[in-house]
Amino acid sequence: MAIADEKDRKVWGLFKLPFRNAPSTTTSRSSSHNTLHYRSQQHQSLGITSLDDGSVPRSNNSSSVSSVARSFLPARRRLKLDPSNKLYFPYEPGKQVRSAIKIKNSSKSHVAFKFQTTAPKSCFMRPPGAILAPGESIIATVFKFVEHPENNEKTMDQKSRVKFKIMSLKVKGPMDYVPELFEEQKDQVAIEQILPVIFLNVECPSPTLEKLKRQLAEADAALEERKKPVEDTGPKIIGEGLVIDEWKERRERYLARQQVEGGVETV
Repeated sequence: MAIADEKDRKVWGLFKLPFRNAPSTTTSRSSSHNTLHYRSQQHQSLGITSLDDGSVPRSNNSSSVSSVARSFLPARRRLKLDPSNKLYFPYEPGKQVRSAIKIKNSSKSHVAFKFQTTAPKSCFMRPPGAILAPGESIIATVFKFVEHPENNEKTMDQKSRVKFKIMSLKVKGPMDYVPELFEEQKDQVAIEQILPVIFLNVECPSPTLEKLKRQLAEADAALEERKKPVEDTGPKIIGEGLVIDEWKERRERYLARQQVEGGVETV
């Protein structure tokens, strides 16, 4: 009987062996669960959605990376400027001088632009802003009073004192320009360029100075063209509400002439 009892204990011991590892299995499951819970908390803190197994979907990961990459790209410009990054003025102390810049809408929609300056008391722009259709361009004129240099001050040191800023705003279509557009849509305003002032020596001819003179002449010609009254191509209005059709008037004159000529021939 003692031998049988000993064999029974060995057999039961074999059946109990797998159950001895049960606590360790539970521990490993709990630790893996804790790991997944920790990962999900990390993803939530970073704003990344995760699956039930703790993995991150590829689509969300790629979209977040692409959005970060787009944030580092420079904003697409709506305007093309000439000169592109400077404003040139003839250096004539004690006088009001002019500069010119060509502004072209290089986008596919209507764009409003606006000037700003760090010296509004001594500078002004014509026009200070406008709305350009796609592909349309305009030459803006900038006026500035040049002060006499102070003691021990070099002429070239004045180039960084005054700056101009050109801003742009995409608009829905053709409309009248009002400065309030930029206040109402501040989030959509883009800074196109900040232009420092560069003085040119009028006694030394240069290609830059000659180009400035040509642009100023084009701006003056365009201004004179805009001042001309618009010709009325519609029907003429005489008196109070009396409309004369030009074609009808011409036909009546033609018939009268034919009758006179016909009468002469019959005689």
